[in-house]
Amino acid sequence: MSKIWDIHGGIHPAENKQQSLTGPLQAVSLPDSLILPLSQHIGVPASPVVSVGDKVLKGQLIAAAKGFVSAPVHAPSSGIISAIEERAVPHVSGMQAPCIVIETDGHDRWIEHSAIADYRKQTAAELVAIIRDAGITGLGGAGFPSAVKLQPQQAIDTLIINATECEPYITADDQLMRQRSADILIGIDILAHILGDPERVLIGIEDNKPEAQEALAKALADKSANRHGPVIDVVEFPTKYPSGGEKQLIQILTGKEVPSGKLPADLGIVCQNIGTTYAIYRAICHGEPLISRITTVTGKACNKPGNFEVLIGTPVAHLLEQAGFDDTLCPQLVMGGPMMGFALPSTAVPVVKATNCLLATTAEETPALPPAQACIRCGHCADVCPANLLPQQLYWHAQSRNYERLEAHHLGDCIECGACSYVCPSNIPLVQYYRAAKGEIRLINEEKQQSDRARIRFERHQARIEQEERDKAAKREARKLAAEAAKAKRETDAKTVSTDTKNASAEKGTSDLDVVQAAMARVAANKASPQDQRKRFERAIETTAARLAKAEQALEALMKDAKTDCTKEQLAQRDQQRASVEQARLRHQEAKNKLAALDADQASEQETEPALKANRSDDPALDRAATAIARAQKNAAEQALMSPQQKLQQLRDTLEKRLSKAQARLAQAKSEDSDQLEAFGNAVAILNEKIKAADLELAAFDQSRPPANKQTEKSEETQ
Repeated sequence: MSKIWDIHGGIHPAENKQQSLTGPLQAVSLPDSLILPLSQHIGVPASPVVSVGDKVLKGQLIAAAKGFVSAPVHAPSSGIISAIEERAVPHVSGMQAPCIVIETDGHDRWIEHSAIADYRKQTAAELVAIIRDAGITGLGGAGFPSAVKLQPQQAIDTLIINATECEPYITADDQLMRQRSADILIGIDILAHILGDPERVLIGIEDNKPEAQEALAKALADKSANRHGPVIDVVEFPTKYPSGGEKQLIQILTGKEVPSGKLPADLGIVCQNIGTTYAIYRAICHGEPLISRITTVTGKACNKPGNFEVLIGTPVAHLLEQAGFDDTLCPQLVMGGPMMGFALPSTAVPVVKATNCLLATTAEETPALPPAQACIRCGHCADVCPANLLPQQLYWHAQSRNYERLEAHHLGDCIECGACSYVCPSNIPLVQYYRAAKGEIRLINEEKQQSDRARIRFERHQARIEQEERDKAAKREARKLAAEAAKAKRETDAKTVSTDTKNASAEKGTSDLDVVQAAMARVAANKASPQDQRKRFERAIETTAARLAKAEQALEALMKDAKTDCTKEQLAQRDQQRASVEQARLRHQEAKNKLAALDADQASEQETEPALKANRSDDPALDRAATAIARAQKNAAEQALMSPQQKLQQLRDTLEKRLSKAQARLAQAKSEDSDQLEAFGNAVAILNEKIKAADLELAAFDQSRPPANKQTEKSEETQ
């Protein structure tokens, strides 16, 4: 027999378990509607994959898991999705949450599902995936997704099955072990296979369940010859509340204490509830998702208390009706046990995956507590705390909302068993203070996380802005260096401008003439012949005449069809057609004018250039080209007659004009703080350099003139 250890604290309240053990498990009739909350577990709520009006079958996925710590939701029966909306859900706060509502059709038709013949041939990952897809969560009350618990990062040497069910009144697991112990052992073997067949498999059970222990022992004896995994040891220990807590049960069976902030897996231990183990068996060996559970309905306000196999989503009112509930005798309906349960706002809320008990007691059975009084510092709460905490200190810090001190006193390790409230002589509802403080701390932590994320985003945004500023500064510096290099190049080029100007002056006349001749050749090539122009204008006259005739016919038809009393639309249509006729007439006249102008142009071919310009109004591009050619010919002739000094002086005058304009643009840019300020400044600098170079050239010409010429000029001036 395995050795057992004791835990700190604990209490012995009245068990009251015999009320619900008077008969076998009972089936619950199918309700008219099922209400499935999207969050029935610890972690992220599931997300709907169906829409209102969809038909669903029993076992069909209706909400998918969203994240690692999450669980899907399946349809407990066939029917139609009638609503996806906020409904009241079982919660200590009485809040509403998103739910999927199914109107059942009464046929209870299943989806296609199949069992795994030999789960020992499957890998652990494959079995865990089936458990995850089946939506199985802890059925002992916490509701933690089982697939997450079955993927520890550490090696597991001990598997513990929690068959304690220590809270008063609740007998769901007890009845389950009595009637389905063989199926539970198969579920235990599946868990052992997933965890790599740990060295020890322990079933922890209190000594107040002799029938359940006997049923397990008999099933073990029947399966001992065919079992594949490790030996299963049923460990019985004295009844004491709350020995069913996970950390407390681990200490009782192994003597190990799970440190604060650590998980059982850190010690090589995994703990699963007996109801969860049975649900895993159904998922693997029958292909059924978690759509029902065993729930105890008890209390003297029920005429037929017992344990019921009920579909998840069944309204509490429907389940209570099966147990003969009399609401006139029950002042307060509780979901869960008397120690850790909470009052329900109404019977319209549904049964969820964590609903292990509905407690309907009378006023005589659970009399109202007297008003809370001041704490007398008796220390009884610390004596019975199974987590070895200081409930008195936690109470004071919760009252003052000193969250730092609450965390320092390990409020998170409180399992909310209610032992401290049970023994408090001042009737202080200690657990309510602890629950409220935990909720506020959770909200503060969530706000802090959001604030941290916002701060990180802001810092990254600032870093991007600073990097952009550095990039802009680098570009400005690069432009400045490029401008300095260009200025140095201009100074170097200015030194050679004299030689280049002299050499270019001799060639400029010839090159200008070549440019003029090339332009004249292009104009002559592109110019259409007089015959082609005449044909084009004649075709234009014919086309516009046809359009004019068509428009006049349309207007005449409108005038004939018009009645004496015309509508506004008819009047507008006639006005529009008149405008079309006038436009066609103008285009026809314009085509005739162009033909007449061509005839006049051909008749005066010998006239001067101004006359040509006046008569060639039909082709402005040719007039501009001819003018440009004439101007270029004139400039070329003048350049040919100029001396090099005159050409240089003309160049300097042109540069002076350009400099004046550039300086004006620069002044305007400075007044407007324009982005092109640097470009205008560079243009002014370049023009100044060119003028300086031209001045140097002119000075060189003056110095190269012979003295005799200067004397002659002086004599001429004297005369």
